Amino acid sequence: MDDYIKALIDLHRGVGREGPGDLAFSQQILAELPPLPAKPRIVDLGCGSGAATLLLAEHFGVPVTAVDLAQPFLDAMMEQAQARGLADRIHPLAFDFADLPIEPGSVYLLWSEGAAYNLTFAGALEKWRPLLAPNAVAVISELTWFTDNVPDEARRYWENAYPAIGDEAENTARAKTAGFEVVSTRRLPSQAWWDNYYNPMLERIAAISNPNTTMQAVINEMQTEIDLFRQYSQHYGYTFYVLTGVGPTA
Repeated sequence: MDDYIKALIDLHRGVGREGPGDLAFSQQILAELPPLPAKPRIVDLGCGSGAATLLLAEHFGVPVTAVDLAQPFLDAMMEQAQARGLADRIHPLAFDFADLPIEPGSVYLLWSEGAAYNLTFAGALEKWRPLLAPNAVAVISELTWFTDNVPDEARRYWENAYPAIGDEAENTARAKTAGFEVVSTRRLPSQAWWDNYYNPMLERIAAISNPNTTMQAVINEMQTEIDLFRQYSQHYGYTFYVLTGVGPTA
């Protein structure tokens, strides 16, 4: 693990989330999911410190396989799981999203918040589609353009940081190409970014004294991202795509 990744992980310690999200918002999505088996096999890809994982374990009362490459995040998740009496339901897995040791056709609910970009949305759909059982459901959030007239500053920033960014129509087409039907889309409210991620992150940044050069670079990048969202949040954000598998699994 290089120094930059170590600094990025350290910056997120104690923040509670590694990206924007909201438990009440996720609960609304869960309440509207297509029917699932009584005890579905569930995986949370890019679980971070486990906000969604713990919610899924509580909601369904079944084991959840939680995958993330960062062991410190998995450790933090298991501490929370232990404190909440959920440790026996959480199966942490430090693994690469692109090469998962999960049996094809075995997953009935695949959940992933803010992690698909590591493979690109299209790449994640292609890699993860074979994992799904017949009539399974996937809930995947993706950074998405919300308007056609994105200001140049925001467009330049995100097309440099994430060249695969698209709008909802483009991502819907990508899902169909990968063999999915888009059941619904929901945009994460901009306030959730502030309440659950950016404001706690700003508090964390303020608490770091005398950061080294690498940490300062990570902080500067985070501050730039936050400032951009403050100006242009109406133009982009996370869309949650609720998908069912309708095409071939290979």
